[in-house]
Amino acid sequence: MPNGSVDERVDKLNQYVIQNGPHKIYYIPEFITKGEEEYLKDCVYKAPKPRWTQLQNRRLQNWGGIPHTKGMIAEELPSWLLTTVERIYELGVFGEKKPNHVLVNEYLSGQGIMPHLDGPLFYPTITTVNLGSHGVLNFYRPMEQPNGESGVVEDWAERLEFSLLLEPRSLLILQETCYNNFLHGIEERSSDLITDKILNVNQCQELKLNNELSRDTRISLTIRHVPKTTKPILRLGRR
Repeated sequence: MPNGSVDERVDKLNQYVIQNGPHKIYYIPEFITKGEEEYLKDCVYKAPKPRWTQLQNRRLQNWGGIPHTKGMIAEELPSWLLTTVERIYELGVFGEKKPNHVLVNEYLSGQGIMPHLDGPLFYPTITTVNLGSHGVLNFYRPMEQPNGESGVVEDWAERLEFSLLLEPRSLLILQETCYNNFLHGIEERSSDLITDKILNVNQCQELKLNNELSRDTRISLTIRHVPKTTKPILRLGRR
């Protein structure tokens, strides 16, 4: 069992709050070790090929089930994810809920994801562990009627409010206003310029404004809680 109440555990995270951002963003550098990072990457790439879903601009794996409005058919998480999931649970950011879903996204250099909201399928907290390359996550004022990964691309530059740099082995936690009111996405580009739009530059290692970082392959583990789940249907064969 985690040590301390949920409030006590969350209070310990205050040193990682990004003060100049909307409520509430935590950024924890070096949340996992290099050895843990290599282990997780190795397990991701050892997953059976049917676990991968190929999209136009990236590929992904779902672990724990496929989130759905009618309820996620819950599956047990694989053993290689349990240590990381348990460590995040112990932070208290999901209250007494345990994370039960992990989305693995692979981003090659030049790949990204359209701005979107995670929405009501999930407990209103996103936790993301970053493996491999860095990433820059952009946050935008929502369109009038945001709906998943949608919007007019030409409008996004004007709607950009701020960005966050995601270093290898870091943990990002988004809650409350940041979760509910800002769309987030990643531009399709092969390098990123460090500008004053990036709120957590001071929390990152040896970075200065106008530095340019080349992207390599990045893997994100987005760990969440899906409140609405159903049990697998047991199909008994005829005798």
